Amino acid sequence: MNLIMNDEKIPDEIVNLLKNLAEKYETFDFTREDPSQFLRYYKNQEESEICSFIAAMFSFGNRKQFIPKIKFLMEMAGPSVKEWILSGKIHSDLENCTENKEKKFYRFYSYSDMEIFFEEIQQILIQSNSLGNYFKIQAEKKLNEIEKIQEKALILPEVISASFPKSKIVPKGKNSVKKRINMFLRWMVRKNSPVDVGFWSWWSQKDLIIPLDTHVLQEAEKLKLIKENSLGNLKTALLITEKLKTIWPDDPTKGDFALFGLGVENE
Repeated sequence: MNLIMNDEKIPDEIVNLLKNLAEKYETFDFTREDPSQFLRYYKNQEESEICSFIAAMFSFGNRKQFIPKIKFLMEMAGPSVKEWILSGKIHSDLENCTENKEKKFYRFYSYSDMEIFFEEIQQILIQSNSLGNYFKIQAEKKLNEIEKIQEKALILPEVISASFPKSKIVPKGKNSVKKRINMFLRWMVRKNSPVDVGFWSWWSQKDLIIPLDTHVLQEAEKLKLIKENSLGNLKTALLITEKLKTIWPDDPTKGDFALFGLGVENE
């Protein structure tokens, strides 16, 4: 996929506004009511990767609904979410929640969907011991196939998506915006942040894609970073990311704090 470039310069006042907003919202306080609070639920990196991935995959809809669901899972997991999954205790715990596997756990995801999701995480951990190691190996394989440098940003989100072929919970499709995956990647890759943990030094933060949701889309339109009535799709996410690179060349998803924070504030 070729990136669509918009060469129109961002006005200085908008640049300054975005910089100020990013500084305002990228603070530890941001995590208190955000799913990024789960990044530090465990101290160990491997545990944190798993916990963060689970949190990211359920981070949609109303925060007051999905954050308690994530907390419920982590409380069941106990001191080691990795051992909880590898031992298979996750399955007996889910079975104890309901006799009807088709009952919804959250929104349109059933307990049956949950079992498939956790089975695929389990297989990754058996194979590579950690999510980070597995995704790194798969990304390196894909990078060897790249023909155009601008396509690099698409590799890691697609690798993660393809690692869960059976799970409905992990976003699919080459044209999908993959908001939850890109949010997880921002958490794992961005360094020197009071919010993001930056575990994965093997991937560059300049190759991240902004996690596009309704808040980000609406604020990007208001600030004229994109055209009015732009679709919330991958093409738009890439365009916003390229715009943000003109402000933060090596760290475009820093702009996520500005756009998302402003959107939540204006609710």
